Amino acid sequence: MTAPPAKEQFDVIIVGAGPAGSAAALLSARAGLKVMLLERGEYPGAKNVSGAVFYGSAILNELIPNWWEHAPVERHICRRDIAFMSPTTSVALDFHCVGDGYGTAPYNGFTVLRPKFDRWLAAQAEAAGAFVLTSAVVDDVLRENGRIVGVRVRREQGEIYGNVVIACDGVNSFLAKKAGLQRTFHPHELSLGVKEVVGLDPAIIQDRFRLNDNDGIAFEYLGAITEDVHGGAFLYTNRDSLSLGVIGQISSLVERRKRPYELLERFKAHPAVAPLVRGSKLREYSAHLIPESGWAMKPKLYTDGMLVAGDAAGFCLAAGLYLEGMNYAMQSGLAAAETAIAACARGNFSARTLAAYQKHLKQRHVSTDFRAYRHAPSFVNGPRLQNLYPEMVACGMEQLFRVDGAPKRKILPLAYRMARQFEMKPGQLFRDAYQVARAYLW
Repeated sequence: MTAPPAKEQFDVIIVGAGPAGSAAALLSARAGLKVMLLERGEYPGAKNVSGAVFYGSAILNELIPNWWEHAPVERHICRRDIAFMSPTTSVALDFHCVGDGYGTAPYNGFTVLRPKFDRWLAAQAEAAGAFVLTSAVVDDVLRENGRIVGVRVRREQGEIYGNVVIACDGVNSFLAKKAGLQRTFHPHELSLGVKEVVGLDPAIIQDRFRLNDNDGIAFEYLGAITEDVHGGAFLYTNRDSLSLGVIGQISSLVERRKRPYELLERFKAHPAVAPLVRGSKLREYSAHLIPESGWAMKPKLYTDGMLVAGDAAGFCLAAGLYLEGMNYAMQSGLAAAETAIAACARGNFSARTLAAYQKHLKQRHVSTDFRAYRHAPSFVNGPRLQNLYPEMVACGMEQLFRVDGAPKRKILPLAYRMARQFEMKPGQLFRDAYQVARAYLW
């Protein structure tokens, strides 16, 4: 991949070849636009964290019918478990479905290894006509008469001009900050995820997790595994590996002086997790910042000549019941491309024209979902839901099922005893019940 000629004009410049950027490049190139897709890594996906669940199967199917038959997917998700943990016990909600959209095409979601998947998706954009330039570090935006007209790349002949710049450069978006669209985030709005990909024989994975053929499972864990740090953990099955990790709120990690990799080791040693990872061998270790405050951290999404999409726009839905990012990144990338295509057709790249981006985000249910669940992150990322209640549930279930010759325990007296044991006051319980209702019921 060679650099384009100096001062060559593109219709759209997209910075970041993740799901948002590659989706935007693919749709824009198919519309006949001249597209430049810039990636700072040696190849698309090189800087991304391996091992993820992609719930945007139907979204991508609009662009590439039956895409899973060609893409480097691992397993399709037919089970999701949410586990509440004490230091020694685990209580899980197990959702297992083989009906439409889960056990049959187009499936609800897939586990993927991001370096492979992102590289494949960027290749689809390149095949459609987008120019992909790797090892390209973007240092600044270019302006003329107050409008953004391109970007400056750290290389010879590094000024690249375009009618619309789409920033898809991650949670700490350098471009969005340079354009004055994104503020500095607070530590409580970001989480740090540390992840391992560990190798395991496919036959062992199928037997150990009770899976058939290419079926997969996604585990999510809350409670004692992160000690007093606000966060959780996950484990996903791939074809011949497992992706597992711990996510901790930045402010909580700092205040508690906890090292993320120590929490990861504690997670792997938990009695409910250790048998699942037994015999596996480390293949990869990585870390990644995650935007988790949803609607509250959304930057201004457009200005003259520029749009913001994906993690750069804070489009990661961490709402307890939902932990999704790749699908919203892809939808926002497509919405940005639709906006850019219309702007190029009109020959108008002002903020007023690019404001149509908000309409496309609503049509694709991105802004609709984030607004609907705008109250969830503050409660979900708080200490009681992530640390206290899961351990209460796990300890309560352990006492409920214990057979020790004592009288059988009824649920309400046991719940009262657990509330007292964990020093929960009635007023706090009612306030939390209200927060749950506000986040999920209306």
